[in-house]
Amino acid sequence: MALQQELHEAKADLLRYLGIDDTLHFEALYSLAEGESKFIRDVKVNLKNTLVSEHLSAKETALIALAIAINERNEPLKRAFANLARSNGANDKEIAEVHACTSLLASNNVLYRFRHFASNEKYETLPARVKMTIMVNPVLGKELFELISLVVSAVNGCEACVNSHEGSVRALGSTEQRIFDAIRLGAVVRGTSLLIH
Repeated sequence: MALQQELHEAKADLLRYLGIDDTLHFEALYSLAEGESKFIRDVKVNLKNTLVSEHLSAKETALIALAIAINERNEPLKRAFANLARSNGANDKEIAEVHACTSLLASNNVLYRFRHFASNEKYETLPARVKMTIMVNPVLGKELFELISLVVSAVNGCEACVNSHEGSVRALGSTEQRIFDAIRLGAVVRGTSLLIH
C-alpha cells in the first residue's frame, strides 16, 4: 500500500511538472500507480531528463515536444508543451509554425514512406505536388525547422524523410549530439503520450 501511495504521488508530480491539473484522471497513469508499476517513475525521470539538454535550449525542447504532441493528437500534452514553449520565449508565430511543420510532415511522411515501401519504381518519377512554401523561410529558422521535421519523420517512421532532414540539419551546422537529443526527446514524448491522453 505504501508503494502504491508513492506511485500515485509520482503520477501527481509528473502531471504538476507538465502543468496539467493533477486531479484529472488518465486511465493509463492510474493503472500504473494502482498496479504498483515502478515504470511511472521512469516516465517522470525520462521526460524531465529529455526536456533539459546541453545542446538544445529550453525553448527548442518545448517546441520539439509540442510537435510530437501535435503529431500524436494529444490535447493535454499539446497544451502543456505550448505553455512551456511560451514560458521559454516562444511567440504565437513560432507555435503556429510548429503546427504547420507537423501537418506538412504528416503528409510528406505518408507520401515518401509509400514511395519507399512500394516496389514500383514509377512512383519515384511522379511529382509529389505537395506545396511546401513554409520550408523556404521559416519563422523558427531553417535549422530548427529542419530539426523538428527530422524528429517528426523519425516518430512517423519515414526512412527517406529521416535521411533527407538529417542531412539538411547537419549541413546547417547541427551536431550529431544535438540531433540525437532531439530524437530522444521525440521518442520519450511519444511514449508519454500513450499514458497521458
